[in-house]
Amino acid sequence: MTGLFLCATPIGNLEDITLRVLRTLKEVDLIAAEDTRNSVKLLNHFEIKTPMTSYHEHNKIEKGKYLVRKMKEGTTVALITDAGTPGISDPGEELVRMCYEENIPVTSLPGPAACITALTLSGLPVRRFCFEAFLPPDKKERRQILEELKNETRTVVIYEAPHRLLKTLSELEEVLGDRNMSLVRELTKKHETVWRTSISQLRSSVEAEPVKGECVLVIEGRSRKEILAEDIARWEDMSLDEHMALYESRGMDRKSAMKQVAKDRGIPKREIYRQLLEQ
Repeated sequence: MTGLFLCATPIGNLEDITLRVLRTLKEVDLIAAEDTRNSVKLLNHFEIKTPMTSYHEHNKIEKGKYLVRKMKEGTTVALITDAGTPGISDPGEELVRMCYEENIPVTSLPGPAACITALTLSGLPVRRFCFEAFLPPDKKERRQILEELKNETRTVVIYEAPHRLLKTLSELEEVLGDRNMSLVRELTKKHETVWRTSISQLRSSVEAEPVKGECVLVIEGRSRKEILAEDIARWEDMSLDEHMALYESRGMDRKSAMKQVAKDRGIPKREIYRQLLEQ
C-alpha cells in the first residue's frame, strides 16, 4: 500500500460510503482533508482514528509539497473532500498532478459525486453531458463561459450556492434563453428535492421564496435543429461572395470554401459554382 488514495465520501447519507474507502481510511498513515472540522465527524462516526491534516484551496501548494515529501519517504496518504469525490471541483487535482510529477502512485476509490447523482435524477438526457462545476466569480470570465454554453447541445451540469442562485438563474436566462431544467438540492439527505421546471419558472419561484441547501442545476442542451435554423437564416443574410470570403479568410482554399458554403446553405456544390460563375 503506497502513494495517494483519492477516497470518495458521502455527499449526505453516511451509508453511501464504500467498504473499500472505510478500510483504506483506517489503513493509511495520514488523511488529508479539505476541512478537518467537517471530516472529523465522518471519521468519528466510523471510529476511524487515523491522523488528519488540512489540505484546501488556500494551502494547496505548500501543503501539497509537504504531502509529496512525506509520500516519497513512504507515508501513505488518503485525500478526502468535504463531500463527494476528491478532484471534482476542489483542489485535489493539484495534488494528483504533483504526485505524478514525482512518480508517486495514485489510486482513485470510486463513490459518491453530486454531479452524477443529480444528472441521473434530473429526468434530462444523460448520454452526453458537460460539467461546469461552480461558475467563476470574475464577471468577464463568467460571461465568456456562459457564451460558450449558449450553443451547447449536451446536458449542462452546474453547481451553485443558494445565496447566488437567483443571480445565476437570471444570467442563464439572459444568455442561454429559457430552457427546460431540473434543480436538484440536498442530495441523499432527508429533504432531497428534484424540481423539474424551466429557467424562467425557477427564477420566478426563487424571487418569491429563496431556496435553501446546496444546489445542482441540470440544464437541457440546445436543439441541433434550432441551431441549424439560425445558421441558415444567418447565411441567407449574407451574399454569396461574403459567405465565400468568410471561409477563405480562415485559410480555406476556394474549393473547400465552396463545399462548406454549399453545406451551410443546404444546396449542391455545383449550384454554388454556377452562381459564382454567373456573377
